[in-house]
Amino acid sequence: MPPRIGVVTFPGSLDDHDALRAIRWAGAEPVPLWHASDSLDGVQALVLPGGFSYGDYLRAGAIARFSPLMAEVITAAEQGMPVLGICNGFQVLCEAHLLPGALIRNHRQTFVCRDQRLRVESSDTVWSQDFTAGDEITIVLKNGEGSYVADAETLARLEGEDQVVFRYLDNPNGSANDIAGITNARGNVVGLMPHPEHNVDPLTSPSTDGVGFFSSVIRYVEALV
Repeated sequence: MPPRIGVVTFPGSLDDHDALRAIRWAGAEPVPLWHASDSLDGVQALVLPGGFSYGDYLRAGAIARFSPLMAEVITAAEQGMPVLGICNGFQVLCEAHLLPGALIRNHRQTFVCRDQRLRVESSDTVWSQDFTAGDEITIVLKNGEGSYVADAETLARLEGEDQVVFRYLDNPNGSANDIAGITNARGNVVGLMPHPEHNVDPLTSPSTDGVGFFSSVIRYVEALV
């Protein structure tokens, strides 16, 4: 049986179906999960997708963090379940304190939509193990609140403990230290602003570099069986 990977839909999510399709494309079983549920339905990994949960009122991800299912997500993540937060999902992970720091308005106060070059800084996570540190990949980026910020102590810890997973090669939004994605200390929770789910099908994307995210977690889950 292929691994079962859940995708959480919040009111305002708009990339949940793309994530479900990417999971199926990579060879796993996609499982849609509704934010108001109290069950993860036996999934072995989770994706929090991009979009504008609750219209990004207050702060992006601030309301979604209190959705009923997030209590289960937080518990599962703390117990080691792989969790990937993409764009708005990254914002939700930060609001839920599963990842440090925050995402604020892009430094030019404009929405950015482009094919974005990244450098893989760490392959020591559940979601990046099929890459090699130093790889340069191209992943779609689309956000208005994608500037990663954290205090100096947090940034030093992220850099010193190999928790920066992806870095912008030409920083489009003013993120501190060119950070595009980070992980928790355990390596099972990863958040990034670019959208790997849009880079799996050569028919619709000039790059299929997003496949590595999903093949990584599939390999990790299968090794546990």
